[in-house]
Amino acid sequence: MKPLLSFIIPAWNEEDYMAATIESIQHAAKEYAHEIIVVNDNSDDETAAIARGLGVTVIDVNHRHIAATRNSGAAIAKGKHLVFVDADTIVYESVVDEMVEVLGTGFVAGSSFPTFDGKLPFIAKVLTPFVRYTFLLLRLGAGAFIFCTRDAFEHVGGFPEKFFAAEEVHLSHTLHKQGKFKTLKARVLTSGRKFRTHSSIHILMTLFLVAIPGIRRIKQRKSLWYGDRRREF
Repeated sequence: MKPLLSFIIPAWNEEDYMAATIESIQHAAKEYAHEIIVVNDNSDDETAAIARGLGVTVIDVNHRHIAATRNSGAAIAKGKHLVFVDADTIVYESVVDEMVEVLGTGFVAGSSFPTFDGKLPFIAKVLTPFVRYTFLLLRLGAGAFIFCTRDAFEHVGGFPEKFFAAEEVHLSHTLHKQGKFKTLKARVLTSGRKFRTHSSIHILMTLFLVAIPGIRRIKQRKSLWYGDRRREF
């Protein structure tokens, strides 16, 4: 019997992307036993209703904290393997197939570095390949799609909630101590909206600040994740 895969989607005001993300997972994982859990973090739009309409599990929280929201989903998940997917991300069969193969050959964790949809600013086009190869070299997980065994996740205590950003990077570091980490060749597709709805300076400053020891521990919600969003549509 194949191990159950638990797909966990943290979501705050994701009504424009929720259906596409869920449906992509349902299709990509159709050959595997799986569950999909949407962790609705105090949305005030139709995020939760859309998810429930597609027959997935929805839990409501009020964290406004991405690490805590991910952990709440993991807490109720039933699967042996946990898969964390951003709410604006399309998952393909090739990604799930490769992930299952990797987990079946002794790896305890891994990630799929995303491609970004739509038109991107010049600085994003320049930086994205550099960031991708850095993540590959350092075996870091990209938040759009990161997975691990439940045992490894529980052993390290889940996503570190002292961080309000880059929590997947810190989780990756701790998971290295539990076993082998794999960056998949297959790639998910995620929205490039952060690059389109925030200035390049805003994005660069946020990424810079969360990378500095001490500063990154500030208990402050980053507006790049939980803040006013300009609609793209």
